[in-house]
Amino acid sequence: MLAAMITVHHLEMSRSQRVLWLLEELGVPYEIRLYKRDRLTRLAPPELKQVHPLGKSPVITDGDLVVAESGAILEYLAERYGDQSKGETARLLASPGTPEHLQLRFWMHFAEGSLMNWLVMKLVFMNIPTQPMPFFVKPIARQLCQKVQAKLIDPNLENSTAFIESHLGRHTWFAGEYLTLADFQMSFAVSALLARSNAAGQCPRLAAWLARIEARPAYQRALARGGPVLMSA
Repeated sequence: MLAAMITVHHLEMSRSQRVLWLLEELGVPYEIRLYKRDRLTRLAPPELKQVHPLGKSPVITDGDLVVAESGAILEYLAERYGDQSKGETARLLASPGTPEHLQLRFWMHFAEGSLMNWLVMKLVFMNIPTQPMPFFVKPIARQLCQKVQAKLIDPNLENSTAFIESHLGRHTWFAGEYLTLADFQMSFAVSALLARSNAAGQCPRLAAWLARIEARPAYQRALARGGPVLMSA
């Protein structure tokens, strides 16, 4: 009897791109069910709620098992399918009790718990002035959004960016000298950071890390199957 194939319920231009990348690195067969964003709201379609009650992506099904949240999915895939990995993917989880494992845990949480919060706010406040509103309100909205970005969002992003750049000055990968799940989890956030800030020109190590990621054959295969990583602002 054939084992059930993993299905990635993939929302276009979303965090689920890093799940596709990991599956390509592991060489695990999978299929994609692609969901299009609403053209006006850019939100996920209601059909995703048929897969998981939150109606969010990424989410995968592996037989009867449903796994949501990108970090949880990455850990599940590495634990379930990574035990026979060789080469670079042999150290995806790092060894418990090592400095690499502690770094892995930190960056897995930092990506969504800290960095992405500010990046999402950045995208929201960049887009508010472009939304339909009375003409006399638009200048006020634009000024308010610029002030929030300048006083709150941008300083936090700059602080995070400097921290990441310094870290990558001492380490080849986020958890140390080997590719781990931390790099997969950070990939979407770094792509968004470089797209929505001035970090690209100021952070050569960060840009070089992302260039190494994007040059990997598995990443390119995931991109070919899943489409672009980011929504345009």
